[in-house]
Amino acid sequence: MSTESQSGPRVYLETYGCQMNIADSQTVNAVLRRAGYSSAERPEDADVILLNTCAIREHAEERVLGRLSDLARLKSRRPELKLGLLGCMAQHNRATLVEKASYLDLVAGPDSYRRLPEMLRNASFDPAVDVRLDRGETYADITPDHDGSIRAYVTAMRGCDKFCTFCVVPYVRGRERSIAPDDLLREIRELAARGVKEIVLLGQTVNAYRHGASDFGALLRMVARVDGVERIRFTSPHPSDINDSLIDAMTTEPKVQPYLHLPVQSGSDRILAAMDRGYTVAEYCSLVERLRRAIPALALSTDIIVGFHGEDDSDFRATLSLVAEIGYDSAFTFKYSVRENTRAHKLGDSVSDEEKGRRLSELIALQEKISLDRNLTNIGQLFKVLVEGPARRGNAMLAGKTPQFKTAVFPAVEGIRVGATIAVRVESATAHSLICSLVA
Repeated sequence: MSTESQSGPRVYLETYGCQMNIADSQTVNAVLRRAGYSSAERPEDADVILLNTCAIREHAEERVLGRLSDLARLKSRRPELKLGLLGCMAQHNRATLVEKASYLDLVAGPDSYRRLPEMLRNASFDPAVDVRLDRGETYADITPDHDGSIRAYVTAMRGCDKFCTFCVVPYVRGRERSIAPDDLLREIRELAARGVKEIVLLGQTVNAYRHGASDFGALLRMVARVDGVERIRFTSPHPSDINDSLIDAMTTEPKVQPYLHLPVQSGSDRILAAMDRGYTVAEYCSLVERLRRAIPALALSTDIIVGFHGEDDSDFRATLSLVAEIGYDSAFTFKYSVRENTRAHKLGDSVSDEEKGRRLSELIALQEKISLDRNLTNIGQLFKVLVEGPARRGNAMLAGKTPQFKTAVFPAVEGIRVGATIAVRVESATAHSLICSLVA
């Protein structure tokens, strides 16, 4: 949120979860700034504290409830402080939340951010609650507050129509609705004028984007025409919605980077059917082969859930085999968490937490080895890297991303600035980064 004016109430906003939540928080900041609020750097300095939350996994909810408990101590010392919960967790568990966290002043779902100033004004003894889903709400007329980095997340579509049996997203974010290309391009042009070099288009199933005659491939081509934008990425596509238009855009538009996050979730046809994912292992592998044939430099990442209801050891072994066969560059791996209001909730949990942990550890160990092996093949190769800033471990090193979204670490030399695109040569590698030298 802009800090140009400090005369209004001060808001401290914490964000949990995915890039969609980050983008939503920037929209919340813009809504509140319009209403005269300014930002606070610390919760202790705020008049309003808001937590924007995720409901995808149980652990995320436990973490947020713990944080709310900590913040309630501030409120006990300053009763006038307003404390609110936003986002997917608010949508998913509003009744339980009001009961467990009776000190909350407001609870707002993802389609209610436009009403936050009104809700804050009206919050009193009883919390203000608005978790109505609105199929018409896209916030297209609100330009989110960007954080000033070289990468910006732009919401291209909201909601989801897939209804995978394990997933709560359609119930907390509503049905699919795409934002008009003109509104997206206006926002992206503004971001480019402010120095943003990389645009990441967001959606729960972003490649299901459709507005009039424009599909997602057409949208990528339109974004590629925006001056100042150097790199375009997107997340997360659904395998069932990968089509010729998207592949052609990735193949022919140099700004669209050769990286794809392609969630598989399981390597067992039986489990994929139980999850209602809409594809078989053979169909997924055929798609990967098609993508790699069209885009030889492509890097792939994925999502995998272990311990879904009914998953036995043979199903898990099938997942390990698929991971080895595909050779992902990286993977986000999770233990299955039963979520209320999903279609799989009534099935319960058939795999013990201990067994889920064992399977997850084995899967992570396999993926770590594959990631290292794939990164080692990059030694000696040249890449163009978009400089993001100091490397995490410092030591006079900078970091940035290759086109394949791999982290490259290289010496900090005078004259190299954040936002510059430089050439590097890979000298060594770990499972998570490429250690590079600079190329003149």
